[in-house]
Amino acid sequence: MKDRISIVVMVDAVGALSDRTLHNGNLSLVDDSSAGSRHQGTPELITAVVPGQVVQWTPIHVDVQTPVEIKAIEFLSGATASPPADQAVPPHPVEPSTVPAPAAVSGTGADATDSNGHENYDLLVWEGVVPYDMTPGVPYRYRISLQLHEGPNSVLHIDSPALLRV
Repeated sequence: MKDRISIVVMVDAVGALSDRTLHNGNLSLVDDSSAGSRHQGTPELITAVVPGQVVQWTPIHVDVQTPVEIKAIEFLSGATASPPADQAVPPHPVEPSTVPAPAAVSGTGADATDSNGHENYDLLVWEGVVPYDMTPGVPYRYRISLQLHEGPNSVLHIDSPALLRV
């Protein structure tokens, strides 16, 4: 089993801002887990993980003119609760280092570097470690909040992705 799982967060920022949603094909999540993740390429990605693995989320914007960054990742209470529709995040954003229980994947945003070791200011990578106390077979849903450009309605979130201990 790999020590690191990468989740790529591909966002059509123009579409998401126009539609005011990360649904309708505006968000695609893909991972490289070899343990049998489900719903690849959708906002409902369930990433198969094992305790101790590092999970890394990387945002990629498909529109070259509208930057996208991960604003926060929060694990939701009630691991199997139905996700509500996405909406604008309230004006008090969660601090990047705060990732609460129950699936206490502790992590923070970190500057990414390209293959030559130079800083890439267009990319903010979030990562955390899968805890050993996750219940096997239970999806731990999380909210991923994305900053799309600037302005009062530029932060959208979605509550449908999950991590699943196998």
